[in-house]
Formats: sequence, C-alpha cells, structure tokens
Amino acid sequence: MNTLYLDIFSGISGDMFLGAMIDLGINVGELNKAISKLNIGDVKIEPKKTNCSGISAVKVDVIVHESIHESDIQKIIYEHTHRHPDKHHHHNDDDIHNHSENESNKGEHTIRNFLDIKQLIENSNLSDWVKEKAVKVFTRIAEAEGKIHGCSPDNVHFHEVGAIDSIVDIIGACIAIELLGKPKVICSPVIEGSGFVTCAHGQFPLPVPATLEILAARGIQISQCDEPGEMVTPTGAAIIAEFAEQFSPMKSLKPTRIGYGAGSREGQTRPNVLRAILCESSESKSVERDWETDVISVIETNLDDINSEILGAFVEKALQSGALDVFYTPIQMKKNRPAIKLTLLCPAENTDVFAALILNETTAFGVRFYETIRRKLKREFVVVKTKYGDVRIKEGKLNGNIVQAAPEFEDCKALALKANMPIRIVYEEAILAHSKLRKE
Repeated sequence: MNTLYLDIFSGISGDMFLGAMIDLGINVGELNKAISKLNIGDVKIEPKKTNCSGISAVKVDVIVHESIHESDIQKIIYEHTHRHPDKHHHHNDDDIHNHSENESNKGEHTIRNFLDIKQLIENSNLSDWVKEKAVKVFTRIAEAEGKIHGCSPDNVHFHEVGAIDSIVDIIGACIAIELLGKPKVICSPVIEGSGFVTCAHGQFPLPVPATLEILAARGIQISQCDEPGEMVTPTGAAIIAEFAEQFSPMKSLKPTRIGYGAGSREGQTRPNVLRAILCESSESKSVERDWETDVISVIETNLDDINSEILGAFVEKALQSGALDVFYTPIQMKKNRPAIKLTLLCPAENTDVFAALILNETTAFGVRFYETIRRKLKREFVVVKTKYGDVRIKEGKLNGNIVQAAPEFEDCKALALKANMPIRIVYEEAILAHSKLRKE
C-alpha cells in the first residue's frame, strides 16, 4: 500500500493540507464534485500557485458564489440539517441567546453546534467512509472544546471551526485522502510556534487550548520552535490526530510524489508550507489488509518487595478500571534480587490514570512508559448451539476470512457448572459446533 508522509516542520492547517493534496495531484474537479454532495450551495475550493520563501506551493481558498450571501449559506445549512428533525437534537442556553440575537432575521442561523454539523454530514450524499471520518475529525474538536468550556461535546458551539471554509477544509481533507486511495498516513513529530495568539478565547499562549487538547487526547508529543505565531491549528491537529498512525521521521520510504500546501502568512524562520510526500513502503507490493489499528501505552515497573496478595489485588483492580491487560514477568534486579516486571497496557489517553494507580497501589517508586501501535483482527461474535446450551464464539477476521475463533470462556464455564461437566468438554463442543457452522 502507499504511504502518505506529512512533514509538518512548519505546522499544519486545513487549507495547507488541502493545498498539499492538490499539489500531489488530486483532481480539483473531482474534489469539488464531492464537496458539492454536502448540499450547502455553490461552494468550492479554488487553488492557485504561490511562492513561499522560494518554495512553489498551492494556496487554497474556499469560494462562495458571489450571488450567495454568507447568511444565505447558513440558511441552507440550517434548513438542510433540520429537514429531518433529530429527537436527540437540542440547544443549550447559548443557542437560545443566539436565536434571540437573530430574531430580526429569522431566516438566518449561524452553524456553530456540533450536532448541526454532524447532521449536515450524515444527511449528505458523501461516501460512507468520508462521512465517518469527517464526523470523527469534528468529534475530536468538539470534545476538546467541550473540555475547555466545561460542557458536553454535543452542545459545543464552534468558533473559528464553525465557519464555512473550515467545514469545507475538513470535509475536503477526508475526500482528498479517499481520492488518494486511503493511504497509510505517517506524520513527522509535531512542531508548533511560540508566543501568543488572539483567538475566540482571547489572548492565549501557543499552542491554543483546542489544539493542545486535541493532541493530548491522542497522546501526541509536541515541541515548540522559535517561529513566532501559530503553526498548528485545531483543524490541522484534528486531521493528523484522526489519520496519522504514527509520528516519526521517515524510514524505508520511497518518495514517488511531493506536494506543498501554503499557509496564509509568511514565516520568519522557515517557509510556511506543509510538505506531503506520497511514498512506496516495504508493504506496497503486499496484499492490503483490513485490520484495525490503535495506539496504546505500555507502562512498566520493576518490583522486588511487593506482597503477592497485594499484587494479585492490583491486577484485579486495574482490569476492573479499564486496563487492556496486566501481567508480570520474573526478572533479576540489582544485588541479585529475584523480582517481577509489572506491565500494564491501556489506551494512550489513560496513561496518567494508570501510572498513578500503580504508584498508589504497589510498592513502585516510579514507572516508565512508551506508546506503541497495535494491529488487530476485526472481531465479530456468533452464537453456536451445543447439547449443553448456547455459546458465543469470538471470530477474528482479516480481509473477510476467519483466521481465529475462540469460545467465550464464561459461557462455557456457566454451562459446565450447570451440567456438572468439565469446562474442557463444553469448550471442545463449542469449537466443534462452530466448525460445523462454517462448513454449512
């Protein structure tokens, strides 16, 4: 499969990403045709070649037809998203305040609410994949804004991101990746500028609150450089948080196409461009796999003085608290002491929670952790009938083929207890029943 490497040495924004995709060769006509499926009127992307500190790049503008006023666009969106009312859709006090402000212009509605944007996307004629990814990108922004403002993500009123051009930037980014063939996305380490910026929240140091929350939720590391001004926008952060599988320098990649997307300002210490590199990787000639991918944290500590009963209680508590797995390995520590290495796996965003749990519940004086990427089989459950009763079977699929199948132990345990039979017998019966089911 192809790999899309995003070199964000000068940051990333929605328009920079789109510009880089077009410079890579994405057909603008196809891109605008897909954007029109959003059904918000005559809105399109218009690229133009520009020069950033000697680098030829593509600058993207979102063009609204001159005969359509911004309020008309908002009216189209409002009517479109409310054509099929959602019983779960509601407005908070801010919504009521906004409506009262516009009472003299009842046709107007400023689209700021996350549910408005989500419904707009879901009611569109975009592909299912683009819909899914676009909603996920907006969800990341909504969750970040909700945390900042102390409210539910559903009730978040977007500021800059609620504007038409930002909506088109995000939808366009998802469409562009689909047009590229949904490549694997790798991103360079995230670099942000320094100083302060004026945003909807007032004067804030960089990174702006939403950008920082989005990156933190995904567990993405960030470094600042001496370039004054914002380099990573919330939209750009949400795009890489959703699509990038890893953040690292290039390794074993063969560049085939290179594109540059221009930002809106001129950089003082570096060209204000996003470099996108379409590459062939070592997997480019292998069969494409539809496995699932996520990022987890591996937390470890070495213990040579813990009571085994306390250790057992910790493992139980950690699993009940949402740890993905907990295990320990015999090791030898300094002074030839026998000890164990305690290892805990958890979602990357919960690293601090479980690090604190280890420090509070065990004799550890410190922990170490690192993030890693998992490849997982798609999982489905089927129910098979045995002479002892029904048993759920967990199937692991890769490219539509069942490569793993395992009976649910608790089902087998309950049936074995009821029938006064060894669990092994019930387990084997379930495997046999599943094998027969697959042959039918």
